[in-house]
Amino acid sequence: MSLLEAEHVKAYYRVREGFVKAVDDVSLHLDRGVIMGLAGESGCGKSTLVNTLMLNIRPPLYLIDGRITLDGNLLSKMDKQTLKKKVWGVLVSIVPQSALNALMPTQKIIDLIKDIVHAHTDISDSEIVSMSRRRFEELNLPVEALNMYPHELSGGMRQRAVIAISTLLNPKLLIVDEPTSALDVSTQKQVLKLLVDLRKAKIIESMIFVTHDIAVLRQIADRIAIMYAGKIVESASTDDILYNSKHPYTYGLINAVVTPEPEVRKRGLISIPGEPPNLLKPPSGCRFHPRCPYAMDICRREEPPLVEVGEGWTVACHLVASGRR
Repeated sequence: MSLLEAEHVKAYYRVREGFVKAVDDVSLHLDRGVIMGLAGESGCGKSTLVNTLMLNIRPPLYLIDGRITLDGNLLSKMDKQTLKKKVWGVLVSIVPQSALNALMPTQKIIDLIKDIVHAHTDISDSEIVSMSRRRFEELNLPVEALNMYPHELSGGMRQRAVIAISTLLNPKLLIVDEPTSALDVSTQKQVLKLLVDLRKAKIIESMIFVTHDIAVLRQIADRIAIMYAGKIVESASTDDILYNSKHPYTYGLINAVVTPEPEVRKRGLISIPGEPPNLLKPPSGCRFHPRCPYAMDICRREEPPLVEVGEGWTVACHLVASGRR
């Protein structure tokens, strides 16, 4: 049974010139116990999508259409107050893209935790302190950090503290948005290990890990969904995406990654030509066709259908649909 189901979700930004179609007819599902990676270039709509999936949206972003179900609860029909009390932090929690700046500089960590928990439950301050100490101990974080101010912690420690705080109420789903982008390599590994440990300890059930760095996902994700210009263009197991990708954009994204493998050094880096489209006026047909070396006439005219090419493996590409790739 799926933990998360999103069906034909559309979330647009209203601007003076019209609507920016940041998330445009996206459907996906996440099974229980699975870590899903969400990858794509900057500006493709990844952060907008994950915030929409938990209905953490406010103007100028609007949910235009779609149905979102989490753990059997229809989120897309809930009001803000119900989401705040019964969903956010309890069923789903997010570690935002600006997590290093998510801590109030004038508050000790434990005081921030009290404010957050009180917004969702009526737990006493003493219980919150006990919960926080246990969670920090479970995740091998120094308990003394609870009584420190953010500036007294390193960047990596702040990031790990935010993750611990986000999971304090044991949400079913944890969304982490670019959690390693501002960290050095050794600290990245600490954060990735912490995230893996959360699932092993059954503190969380499933995870969506958002990144533009597909090399990071090979270390943590069970599945990967590739997003381009507001749409999911390919979704499959991590191995299928990394070694047998079908969509030309996925292939280009993987081959643009810097890795130490001998074959990468031999062939050199392969970049994707052109720039992502303006989502105020996205291209007709397949949105990737202006940058695709395999584009056909039909790609310019018609949007490609999402076809299943294997168990749990879907691709939106005319080449694939016609059997040419």
